[in-house]
Amino acid sequence: FVRYGASARAAQALALCGKVLALADGRAAVSRDDLRRVAPAALRHRIILNFEGEAEGITTEAVVEEALDAVE
Repeated sequence: FVRYGASARAAQALALCGKVLALADGRAAVSRDDLRRVAPAALRHRIILNFEGEAEGITTEAVVEEALDAVE
């Protein structure tokens, strides 16, 4: 359902936002939970759905959640 996926800038956004959350929590390392927390905001506007995805009513948030579930 994805026409264009997230780019390298999306990965940079995930890394930087994860670092901010870790530092705000007093940790030196980014956790999976940090990345999971920022992924929807960092990725939802960077993923473009194809016609089939739009016709099925799929949202970019659902695509991000499915991708996160597949990683764990």
